[in-house]
Amino acid sequence: MQFSRLRKAYATTVAVDDVTFEVRPGEVFGLLGPNGAGKTTLIRMLIDIIAPDAGEIRFDGRPLGRRERELIGYLPEERGLYRKEKVIDILVYFGMLKGLARRAARERALAWLARVDLPGVASRRADSLSKGMQQNVQIAGALLHQPEILVMDEPFAGLDPLNTVLVKDLLRERRDAGALVILSTHQMPMVEELCDRVAMIDRGRLVLYGDLEEIRRSHGGSAVLVGTDADLSGLPPVAGVERQGALKKVVLSAGARPRDLMALLEERRIPIDHFEVARMSVEEIFVATVRARAADPALPPVVAPAAAGGGA
Repeated sequence: MQFSRLRKAYATTVAVDDVTFEVRPGEVFGLLGPNGAGKTTLIRMLIDIIAPDAGEIRFDGRPLGRRERELIGYLPEERGLYRKEKVIDILVYFGMLKGLARRAARERALAWLARVDLPGVASRRADSLSKGMQQNVQIAGALLHQPEILVMDEPFAGLDPLNTVLVKDLLRERRDAGALVILSTHQMPMVEELCDRVAMIDRGRLVLYGDLEEIRRSHGGSAVLVGTDADLSGLPPVAGVERQGALKKVVLSAGARPRDLMALLEERRIPIDHFEVARMSVEEIFVATVRARAADPALPPVVAPAAAGGGA
């Protein structure tokens, strides 16, 4: 699926500004960005709630139309069920909206309620359920038609540990079935654990895009973890030292490389029992990218090499 040169403005505010990226079958794709960055606008254009002012979204080389949108399963950040209706009726309705016959929708609804550990709530009204149970019902509704495109907006918000594991398993299942899975979340550990590739939007513009491991490697090299009892703070390549458990995190001076520090340690015969390039966490990369953009909005996007190639 290609998001191609999308733009959307509301009066004088540009919510999405010339954004292009692709999502591939069989991956979990992270859509990241601070609040107000334009992520929700992108999702709403995908599911046809709003139309772009310019650009298009293509699936299998075709403009995304009504038939293709029936393939989408969507969990919105703003949770909501028909509170006075029975759970089974809500899920059957959701299934029929996606092209399922009533009988098939009912069978799948009951199966999915069992899958999300709610086998006994089919006849209950939605407003009789806890918030967590309602969220699981809505997750079942997003999945019961076996979507080829799954969009989950903050799916882990408010979940207990058991249901968090359940949702992670469900995302991986759809990925392994060959679906396009888009995960929008502020929970960076979930991005680190689940996502194959990511796109980060800030102030409506694409600022970071590509293979997650490539992005992490490209932000590495400015610090190393060293196991030593020696004082390293006075060495020429060292800008700072902080303790990390049994190791020391050595922040390198601008332009210095890990091998420069290693060569100096060997030259001075400083004993070490561990030397490892420290990769930045996704959260650290997120924060650093947003701060850099605030200081210089004209910076070009960071695109990891593995982002190139074909897609759906």
